[in-house]
Amino acid sequence: MANLLIKNIKGLAGILEDNTGPLRGEALGKLEVIENAFLAIEDGKISMYGKMEDLSGVTDWTNLEIIDADGKYVLPAFCDSHTHLVFAKTREEEFVDRIKGLSYEEIGKKGGGILNSARKLADMPEEQLVEDALKRLVLVKSQGTGAIEIKSGYGLSVEAELKMLRVIKKLKELSDVTIKATFLGAHAFPTEYKGGREDEYVDLIINEMLPKVAAEGLADYIDAFCERNYFTTEQLDRILAAGLKAGLKPKIHVNQFSIMGGVQVGVKYNAVSVDHLEELNDDDVKALNGTSTIATALPMCSFFLSIPYTPIRQLIDNNVAVNLASDFNPGTTPSGNMQFVTALGCIKMKMTPEEAINSTTINAAYAMELGNELGSITVGKKANVVITKEIPSLNFIPYAFGEDVVEQTILFK
Repeated sequence: MANLLIKNIKGLAGILEDNTGPLRGEALGKLEVIENAFLAIEDGKISMYGKMEDLSGVTDWTNLEIIDADGKYVLPAFCDSHTHLVFAKTREEEFVDRIKGLSYEEIGKKGGGILNSARKLADMPEEQLVEDALKRLVLVKSQGTGAIEIKSGYGLSVEAELKMLRVIKKLKELSDVTIKATFLGAHAFPTEYKGGREDEYVDLIINEMLPKVAAEGLADYIDAFCERNYFTTEQLDRILAAGLKAGLKPKIHVNQFSIMGGVQVGVKYNAVSVDHLEELNDDDVKALNGTSTIATALPMCSFFLSIPYTPIRQLIDNNVAVNLASDFNPGTTPSGNMQFVTALGCIKMKMTPEEAINSTTINAAYAMELGNELGSITVGKKANVVITKEIPSLNFIPYAFGEDVVEQTILFK
């Protein structure tokens, strides 16, 4: 299916030419749509598009497939820039604990949370992890995701972190979803390193894990969970400096439950993105303004944990580049459905549908440094696109939050 013509498209959305970076401010709310359109794909790349009346016919392609998208929309496949898609077991027992009144932090203190996932992952063979993760990739692809970032972080030992990253590397080979890998050894402190030995674990990350990750080329990015009861800003600084030295750019967890200065550390090291930001102050916004660092909101995590939503309007209004991601993980966001992420952006964060769609496509692509390759309908880009079912308008995607409106996700390696 390298040569493909999609015709009679009700609306071809996400057209963007001559773009060099994530959309900001008013530009984020502009989504170009061509009605009654066609999209031509040659050798897996977008070769041309336009109105049906301007399509003179295709006569020189071989092995051409034609799709009639009458009544349907075509838009760029979603890009999900923050996930923990590789894990051993689900954690629905913690879901019940939260219903009974325990907070995420209280669950963590009693051995749940990240440490729970780490214990389960240590015992699971690599082959089983690959098989289970592939099923999740098939599911999110069916829901419209064409590119995804996957973190380690449920290993918390040299052997288990490397195992996770090797699983992600295998997924890159087996799936047509575009995948970026992030080393998150600094996700939590193993039990044996708590109570005064935390800096020893940071030393283990820097001196033992990082060299092996770099030597095998297992990761694109480095991450750390900068939060109370987790990693301090000083430890974050050390980890990011070591990661950059090893060739890994930062994509970090900050400001999920408290404000500790992690945003400023991320900006200091030119982080590709700073993620979560449910808690935010004016100093954080000022630190991000005018930088290349993208602010990533994770609204499904807020929905599932009943914590505040990232004040994304404040970021947009201050010209900060923003995007939306799923945070797919077994503890705090057991879903990778980017359609629902888009809906929450509108319903809970007061984004327009155009802003939300741009934040889950082109800006999300830039949050994985894939903006020159994916995220928009642009001649020459990889033709990773979604064909919807017959829907009345693009606004229907976030409006009908309980429906799966994706009929087909078309991806190319």
